[in-house]
Amino acid sequence: MPQGLCVASRDWWVRWRGGLALALSGGILYPVRVIEHPTGPTSQSFVSQRLRLHYVDWGNPTAPPLILLHGGRDHCRNWDWVAQDLRRDFHVIAPDLRGHGDSAYSPSGDYSMAAFVYDLAQLIHQQRLAPVSIVAHSLGGNISLRYAGAFPDTVAKLVAIEGMGPSPAMIAERGKRTAAERMRYWVQETRALAGRVPRRYASIEEAFARMQAENSHLTPEQARYLTLHGVSQNEDGTYSWKFDNYIRSFSPVDFSPEELHALWGNIACPILLVNGAESWASNPEKDGRAAHFKDVRVVEFERAGHWVHHDRLEDFVAEVGRFLGA
Repeated sequence: MPQGLCVASRDWWVRWRGGLALALSGGILYPVRVIEHPTGPTSQSFVSQRLRLHYVDWGNPTAPPLILLHGGRDHCRNWDWVAQDLRRDFHVIAPDLRGHGDSAYSPSGDYSMAAFVYDLAQLIHQQRLAPVSIVAHSLGGNISLRYAGAFPDTVAKLVAIEGMGPSPAMIAERGKRTAAERMRYWVQETRALAGRVPRRYASIEEAFARMQAENSHLTPEQARYLTLHGVSQNEDGTYSWKFDNYIRSFSPVDFSPEELHALWGNIACPILLVNGAESWASNPEKDGRAAHFKDVRVVEFERAGHWVHHDRLEDFVAEVGRFLGA
């Protein structure tokens, strides 16, 4: 066997330093170069309402499907640490929401909850993922809970990290506005966003510092990784976050609290609701919202803020793994 031969089988070699291996042939050991299989995900895309939306696929296609759905102003690669663990037992797919990451922006600026739910429904339908388990954060959790209520037979299990939307107190405050006031506010807010120029950072380091300021629980390594995947370089050499500014505007039209509670009550699968003890988000067990689900458990993590899957990674993965049956 000549030196430098590339081999794919691992059944008959022993790892050696420098990317080499020792191959046994005819009683003689030969050094050979080993080609490693990539450990990261592959980039794919699907189409929803004429938008090309991006997702990453972590392989293991014969395993039960699992979608990881990120929150607002995030991107699909913020799940990489979670995916690395769960990919052993699941076929993990992590999409970029419309207007986020490497997915297309909505030309009309439509980032309504209905549009997001449609995109999720299209991904599951087109890739034939049902019944699928979902782990989702914040905005992604809100989308997933609505989807599971509308299509209960297609979801096997659901984990929502602070994904229940505004707290009852916030909803009550919004309810004081008339329909006309809500519409005027939305028009004013959207018009302001139309004139807003995405912030430009002179360097990756400057964007990295902003990421660290957003979540003090992140390690420097986590913050840098999220930054590298979360920015794109502008023509002048500066950097801007990938998300569309229009996602900051919330539609003045949505389900009433009673309609939303009925939708949650229609979910058939087991649900795990996750909260961070140091987060601004309201705990659904304490504010009563958990009572609207048929089969639910609430877990609150100490020493964690809004991004529990980053702040308490190992404990979060262990808890989710047990829930999903990994």
